[in-house]
Amino acid sequence: MGLEADIDILGRAPLIGLLEADALRLLAFASDTRTLIKGERLFMRGDNSDGAYVVSEGEIRLDGDETGKSDPFTVGPGALIGRMALLIPIVRPATAIAVSPSRVIRITTSVMRRCLLEFPAGAEAIYRAIAGELRHMSEDLERVKHLLDEIETTANRLRRPRNPGRG
Repeated sequence: MGLEADIDILGRAPLIGLLEADALRLLAFASDTRTLIKGERLFMRGDNSDGAYVVSEGEIRLDGDETGKSDPFTVGPGALIGRMALLIPIVRPATAIAVSPSRVIRITTSVMRRCLLEFPAGAEAIYRAIAGELRHMSEDLERVKHLLDEIETTANRLRRPRNPGRG
């Protein structure tokens, strides 16, 4: 694949697609690619991050729970893997393995920071998107809290000893 194809796939990735064309060009030029064979591991749960990945070809299975309690899921072209690792170093919460022959574009944290510094409009768009997601998550958590409070109130009412009838 060439630079233009990488720019196109980066432009379809969540968050990264919010960047302007010149920023995408910088990312495509400054990032590196990795080709994986079927069954090859991209990274393991617990590894330190080395950046985020955009799937450009093939499929990658992500499995975040080694106990089997959470279902693994598969992502394909245009998917962003490790989005928080775009911005800060993290410990990988999942294992990523190629389901088929695959190709990924790795964007290091330092390359992403450079891009955000050079293209502040894109940085603002990404900031707004993440802030909106956090606001919705906070609202959802508040709704869950209210539901749990209602359940606790009902449970407490049911636990109270009833006054035996006089008589």
